[in-house]
Amino acid sequence: MHRIWHLAFERSILLGLLAAMTVITAIGVGGMAASVVVAERTQGSGSAINVAGSLRRLSHRMGSIVLADAANQVEDRHTLRAAIIHFEQTLAHEALYKVLARHPDSAFAATYQRVRETWGQRLKPLLMEEAMPGQDLHDVDHHNRLLGLIDEFVDQLNTMVAQLEADTEQRIRMLRAILGAALALTLLLLVSGLYAMHRGILVPLNDLLDNAARIARGDFSARARHVGRDELGRLGQAFNFMAEDLSKLYADLEDRVARKTAELRRSNQSLALLYNAIANLHHAPMAPETYRAMLDELDTLLNLRGSMACLLAKHGGPARVLAATLTSCREREAGDCPCCTERLPQDQSWVYRADVGFDLLTVPLRDKDGLYGVMRLALEHGRRLEDWQERLLEALARHVGIALGIAHKTEQERLLALQEERSIIARELHDSIAQSLSYMKIQASLLHPLLSDPLRRAEAETTLRDLREGINAAYRQLRELLATFRLKMQGSFLTLLSGAVSEYAARGDLPIHLRTELAGCHLTPNQEIHTLQVVREALANVLRHAQAHTAWVDVTCVDGSEVVATIADDGVGMAPTRGGDAFHYGLTIMRERAQGLHGTLDITPRPQGGTLVRLRFPATPVAPDVSKDALV
Repeated sequence: MHRIWHLAFERSILLGLLAAMTVITAIGVGGMAASVVVAERTQGSGSAINVAGSLRRLSHRMGSIVLADAANQVEDRHTLRAAIIHFEQTLAHEALYKVLARHPDSAFAATYQRVRETWGQRLKPLLMEEAMPGQDLHDVDHHNRLLGLIDEFVDQLNTMVAQLEADTEQRIRMLRAILGAALALTLLLLVSGLYAMHRGILVPLNDLLDNAARIARGDFSARARHVGRDELGRLGQAFNFMAEDLSKLYADLEDRVARKTAELRRSNQSLALLYNAIANLHHAPMAPETYRAMLDELDTLLNLRGSMACLLAKHGGPARVLAATLTSCREREAGDCPCCTERLPQDQSWVYRADVGFDLLTVPLRDKDGLYGVMRLALEHGRRLEDWQERLLEALARHVGIALGIAHKTEQERLLALQEERSIIARELHDSIAQSLSYMKIQASLLHPLLSDPLRRAEAETTLRDLREGINAAYRQLRELLATFRLKMQGSFLTLLSGAVSEYAARGDLPIHLRTELAGCHLTPNQEIHTLQVVREALANVLRHAQAHTAWVDVTCVDGSEVVATIADDGVGMAPTRGGDAFHYGLTIMRERAQGLHGTLDITPRPQGGTLVRLRFPATPVAPDVSKDALV
């Protein structure tokens, strides 16, 4: 049976279940049909038994009637005739005929036929004689013969009843056997079917669930054991294919994740290298330590055999080593290093060439204005950099080139600033002390002939007095120039301006009121220096010439585009200057400073009394704030 179910379930679980349900249903229907047939054939047997039993009762009753008539000498014979008629009707009962019709050839049919023959041929005639009028009811022999025949007839009836009961019991036993066989076969089919379902459905399904759980935990080696032509077998095959594909996909994903992780690690290292290089270059663009740290990181990240950074000489000659990790170029001033003494590429392009023991890659360090040096990287023979390494190296070289360019420009700007400052110093010396010395030289030449003539002594004293004033003026101008040249721009502009105002207020014992409103305007260091010098010069003039009681200093921003510095006092005002006055060169210097700021300097009388000095110049535009999002 198990083999049958296994074959059924092997092709299709649904077909197997359908076959099992069909067989079970067939057994149930067959058992019920057989029960119906047996019950149908047994139907009426109970009535027939009852009727056959009543025939026995009627037979004894007729015998009792005969005996009773004989004892009581009853003349009315109607009761016996009624009993005979009733017996015949019962003998021909429909229940007996139905049994005969179902089993015409049975033993019951033969017995029934003998009963009818005995009744019709032997017993009924005797009873009819007893029921006829004029019959002698005291004939003992006749009565005995009649009772003996009744007893024999009752035995036949007993046999017929026994046959009916045996036939009924046989059919009941048959029904019981059919039902028992159907039940046993059904139970056998159920047990076999359940076992087959356990083997063909539950076990494969549990196996699939276990394997699915293993895959959910990341074990992609799980495979279904049940594969075949049924639904779960095909599902197991599909599951195995899926697991195989998932295993490949997971392996590929792990490989991709590993590659992405390596790329991210490289990117982080590259960004760290660029960040450290930019930070170090910003603070010390020409320091050998900066380039040595950068080359060490570059060697590690690109797996180089060594590297070096060379800087072009300013005035021709060989390049010099800024830093190197190559064995023969450890020192910055290594004159025997062939990597830097050879001619640098003029086309400013990357160059690969073979060297002793390695290949050498030359990368120019340049910006848009020119070439400043090269980096040389030592690679294994035949090795070339990958794309990301070339991009990193290109970005690093570009930043180094920009840093070198900025350092070069900064050096040039410092040189220009130094030259400009020296020009200013020379101009101020020429316009102040040099003019005073020239005036004193003229006065000395005029004094010489006066000293030889005693009559011109008064003129000599006047000339000597002018010479003394010139010397004092020159000394005073020298002190002011020294104070100006020693001025240190330490701290903010407002702090320096407040310090200058406090200095002159203390020097002249003069209250000076300071007001500043520079919100919205930006001053460059050059503008701060010139503005501060103009304010100092104006305050110095106030102390020397104004005879003022109070002074005011206002530095304000107008509409975010112009800076106005106003110095006012309540003194005697500004006297007209003589064209040949040699001691008013400070005003000329102030105007030159205003011109240097691309502004104007106006010196006018103050309406309330005193002098008003106003410096105007355009403010430097404030650069807009750059948000983090814009930087990203």
